[in-house]
Amino acid sequence: MPEIPAPNYDYNVAEIVKAFKSAVEAIQRELDSFDATDTSRANTQAALAEIAKILASLNAESAKWVEENIPKAARDGVVRAIVSLGVVDTVAEAEKIAKFSRVNANMVKAVIADTQADLLAVTQNIDRRTKQAVRKAVADAQRANMAAGINGRRTINRDTLAGIRRALGSAADTGIIDAAGRRWKPEVYVDMVTRTKLLAAHKEASINEALARDVMYARISRHGAADGCGKWEGKIVKLAPDAPGDYPYVGDLPRNEIFHPNCKHVLSPVRNPDK
Repeated sequence: MPEIPAPNYDYNVAEIVKAFKSAVEAIQRELDSFDATDTSRANTQAALAEIAKILASLNAESAKWVEENIPKAARDGVVRAIVSLGVVDTVAEAEKIAKFSRVNANMVKAVIADTQADLLAVTQNIDRRTKQAVRKAVADAQRANMAAGINGRRTINRDTLAGIRRALGSAADTGIIDAAGRRWKPEVYVDMVTRTKLLAAHKEASINEALARDVMYARISRHGAADGCGKWEGKIVKLAPDAPGDYPYVGDLPRNEIFHPNCKHVLSPVRNPDK
């Protein structure tokens, strides 16, 4: 049976990336329009309230996206397993009979929760950084006024005001700082996380569907990878560590070579790996 093309979730990922990018741009406009010379509490609270509103809307949109797209990717994995095993001949037929086992249903819930937590961490970091930037801008403006002996008039040194503006301008640039200390722009991090989670849900669903049908092997997809994934393309792997045969167990594969973040490879279950 010819190999089923690997799934392409570019459009789905582009949707959520666009949502984050638009939200960051809206926050940036809010920060750009923030009057740092007005150090009143009301001015500060108004700016923070508007930013909170933007992020709340983004959180709702991202939660909806996750709840729609993770199950879809997992269902695609089930369909791939069904067709690969010859249960039916076409994807259309497989889609009619595909359903989640209890194991896959629980897996989908877990991936949804993980993905939502990852995206929420991005918005929480933006929220924290923008709050700090706005409050610091106000404090810097107040100190500048006092240092100049103005105390009440809206006259701040041009260089001081430019510095405040620069700090505000960079507040929403970082979506997350990972364990290695790398700073990720929100849209870049969201692209990586969501793409990785979609393919992970697809892969796990294929594995679970195969094991439910007493199939313990799968072939890694092939699409001409130029990185470390290339040497694993087309290879047979075990889906259970105690499966017979001299094949590597999928859970032991080096994550820096295959099924790494942003990896596009998937699994096609096979009943007889020696054929």
